[in-house]
Amino acid sequence: MRTILAIETSSDLASAALLHNGRLLARDSSGVQTHSQSVLPMVQQLLAEAGVPLSQCDAIAFGAGPGSFTGVRTACGVAQGLAFGADLPLVPVVTLQAMAQACRERCGADEVLVALDARMEEVYWAEYRFDNGWHTVAGPALAAASAVTASARATACGNGLIAYAPAFAGKEFAICPDIVPHAAQVATLALEELLAGRSIHAREAQPIYLRNKVALTTSERLAKAAA
Repeated sequence: MRTILAIETSSDLASAALLHNGRLLARDSSGVQTHSQSVLPMVQQLLAEAGVPLSQCDAIAFGAGPGSFTGVRTACGVAQGLAFGADLPLVPVVTLQAMAQACRERCGADEVLVALDARMEEVYWAEYRFDNGWHTVAGPALAAASAVTASARATACGNGLIAYAPAFAGKEFAICPDIVPHAAQVATLALEELLAGRSIHAREAQPIYLRNKVALTTSERLAKAAA
């Protein structure tokens, strides 16, 4: 049995999870301005509840993105700091795949389209198929919501579906509602990665960025309003 500590802060929800002896413990917090202030207390609560010191974990996992620019840096930085301090390996998990895992757990889907709101009328999206493990059909990308495509049998999830509902209205997807990135699924996927030998040293940790621009300029906003 392995013990995995997981951190996920790529959206408005900050979460932490501990997978220990086959039992999954989780905490989450929303509505906070800085996830960095809420993550470490949640980590401490989980370790205390399980009676496990950080040094006895086998690895630390984090939601690597894509997602909120500040959020993915927070998860990566906190995980990196904890891993350096406890001399533990890291397991980065793609945020969109963690959402696909949540969709499978909740709705039983084996082919999942994930659309996470990226602001500026764009989404981070990917498509995954589950067949004795997850397989990537279309890797994480940034696109206008109207440009997202997937197979007709896919189940769609993510807040991008709500944020840009008109763009998805004509597409025949089954919908699995209320799926957000969460450390619980990051921990689940990280265990598989760890057992397969796919972990990294803390110095190698990097967030997944799909865009450098995080806001429209004033002239772009005015042009958009005029249009």
